[in-house]
Amino acid sequence: MSRLFLLGIVLLTLNPLYSEENRVEGQPEKARPKVGVGVYVFKKGKILLGKRKGSHGTGEWAVPGGHLEFGESVESCAARELAEETGMKVLSMQMGAWSNDVIDGNKHYITLFAIVDQFEGEPQLLEPGKCEGWQWFSLDALPSPLFAPCHTFFGKYNPIPKAPLVHEQCKAALH
Repeated sequence: MSRLFLLGIVLLTLNPLYSEENRVEGQPEKARPKVGVGVYVFKKGKILLGKRKGSHGTGEWAVPGGHLEFGESVESCAARELAEETGMKVLSMQMGAWSNDVIDGNKHYITLFAIVDQFEGEPQLLEPGKCEGWQWFSLDALPSPLFAPCHTFFGKYNPIPKAPLVHEQCKAALH
């Protein structure tokens, strides 16, 4: 074996992210995180949220979004998911940060955030098996509980009025 290969094995063994105790119980050893895209739609200081149903995070409030498909760009995924779930069309989108969440104790997601501040249409309930309905919420009166990636988003961006904003794209979307 080459020294480089052995060094790689040693580093993986020492890395706490790869340790046995960090693995979620019940998950196969080769389980990998999935990639999700969350679409944060802002309108006049409010954000669009829907109450999830029929999947992980049932009963929690979340933005439109879904899985990134093989070969799909994050921007295309965000536009597709928003249209499929709400009938709305993206006119202006900025890519934001991302989150790393274990959801319901057994699903690991890396969620990429897309921030939409210009769009066409009003939200419609197009996937009633996945969402109870869409509502606009003031950023200083968010519902509870929030879906894990949304909770992470608001922790990273802190887009609540009277609090410092962490990200310029989010700040621009609020106006």
